Amino acid sequence: MASPGTPRYVAIIADGNGRWAQKRGLCVGEGHRAGAENVRARLRDAVEFGIRELTIFAFSTENWARPADEVSGLMELLAEYIDFVTPELNDEGVRLRFVGDRSPPVPSSLVKRMSWAERLTAHNELLTFFVPINYGGRAEILQAARRFRGSSEEEFTALLYAPDMHDPELLIRAGSEQRLSNFLLWQSVDAWIVFSKEMWPEFSRQSFEAAVEEQRRAETRRTRQRSKAQAPYAAQLRA
Repeated sequence: MASPGTPRYVAIIADGNGRWAQKRGLCVGEGHRAGAENVRARLRDAVEFGIRELTIFAFSTENWARPADEVSGLMELLAEYIDFVTPELNDEGVRLRFVGDRSPPVPSSLVKRMSWAERLTAHNELLTFFVPINYGGRAEILQAARRFRGSSEEEFTALLYAPDMHDPELLIRAGSEQRLSNFLLWQSVDAWIVFSKEMWPEFSRQSFEAAVEEQRRAETRRTRQRSKAQAPYAAQLRA
């Protein structure tokens, strides 16, 4: 059950897997694997917090520039993750949605797994878990702009990768960097942003809960400020 004011729509940039591994003398692949395990844990937290949509950045368009062995390892890990986690999430009532460009160089075997996971979980309603793969905010906007013939934001939003995705109320970035990294540029215009110094594999339930509470307090302040600003006009109307 969500506490009053808990953000319903949350997005996370899960950064720092490689640096976490390097500090421990591990290979980068082990860092990504630890990060994948943390996704499962924080997803369960999101359900308990009452969050309705959780988006966690998995692989960006810029990630193709990483070393070839790291990229191939990430593709294999994503495929393994989908195979292993999808039945579990389906049993728990979580809906899976993948966001991004599914054309090459994304492996066709991975695209098939993504489609399978979406079909299997399509009717679940407890929480929608969006996973951006081969995703870039600028590319998303450009692709929509090429097809846009309307005149409203709503019509433009309908052309994005996931028109059903709500704008995140809270955006968290792990890994100590303070930038958006081409993530949900259209959708995050009004999101409260929390930058965490923790690397993603060590981003804990307590850190997640603290970020949720920070956004809740910020939204409460904004609501009060709006009420105060509107009070004089309301008084004039009653006069």
